[in-house]
Amino acid sequence: MGNSLRLIAIDAVIYFQSDNKYTRVVLIDSEVLIKRTLKELLTELDPEQFWQIHRSTVVNALEIAAIEPNLGGQLVGKLKTRREQFPVSDSFIQRFRKM
Repeated sequence: MGNSLRLIAIDAVIYFQSDNKYTRVVLIDSEVLIKRTLKELLTELDPEQFWQIHRSTVVNALEIAAIEPNLGGQLVGKLKTRREQFPVSDSFIQRFRKM
């Protein structure tokens, strides 16, 4: 953590992920840590643009490529522009059943 300030356009964010008392902000080709919890950020994010898929992960809805079961049968979210996959917890699955 440095003392520099970097402005990031909200549309450039692929996902947010909880990291203790910080939050990882992941972009197409980089990531930064911010000193805010995911819970704090959720109150400020547009719920139509950013979907919580797990208690520790919020994804830009436009970046979701697919929701598919893995080999164990658990649903995972796949992204369009990054290789990470995320578990979709039962608490948040209802959003995808409406699609």
